[in-house]
Amino acid sequence: MDDQALLRYSRQIMLEQIDIDGQERLLASHALVVGAGGLGSPVALYLAAAGLGRLTLADADEVELSNLQRQIAHATADLGRNKAESAREAALALNPACTIQAITAHLDGASLAQAVAEADVVLDCTDRFSSRYAINAACRAARVPLVSGAAIRFSGQLAVFDARDPDSPCYACLYPPDDSGDEALSCAESGVVAPLVGLIGSFQALEAIKLVSGAGTPHRGLSTFDGLSGQWRHFGVPRDPACPVCAAY
Repeated sequence: MDDQALLRYSRQIMLEQIDIDGQERLLASHALVVGAGGLGSPVALYLAAAGLGRLTLADADEVELSNLQRQIAHATADLGRNKAESAREAALALNPACTIQAITAHLDGASLAQAVAEADVVLDCTDRFSSRYAINAACRAARVPLVSGAAIRFSGQLAVFDARDPDSPCYACLYPPDDSGDEALSCAESGVVAPLVGLIGSFQALEAIKLVSGAGTPHRGLSTFDGLSGQWRHFGVPRDPACPVCAAY
């Protein structure tokens, strides 16, 4: 790091859990962020600002007026633009030293597998079960840690699934595929309070920073947040020996 980088990241470097070694690991790391909407916006901005060296932002959707209430990587001038491109520009405005790639097509199959395999950590910021299951399976196959977030109405949740840990469950252990479907609630159908996605997205970014820097202990289990009461709850999530995704690993 040169003097400018040392100054830019000084407030993190002074933390003994990160220090220069941890910041260097951040600068050398690559995060894949799938979804550049409500959750992906704070994730992209905070990871870029914190000095994560390389980001890949993937989203095939365009910015719509109803997005602007909560998707803080986008502005009114971005209406009609691809979300990954818009978020890339916003993140680069915060930190031009960050290398950021925008993927403007939907990731699936081979393209998803390749993108996951190239990353050190994956952040699932999508809002469909089909996408979440596909991302989970790709992370498990490539042994890449997955940070999963969700937010709807006044309720949010976060879980970390670390495929490098043989005792770690996966997303399908928590939500078996037969129990869920794309008929589940969405923000478009049910609404979401604006700051909730910022809170959960920031939690995701924090966990990604911990995973790649080595600071602290990675989150275990499932954390849920009730925005109406301001209360967090935490649940243990055991690995399912009969899980259709991770039982084979």
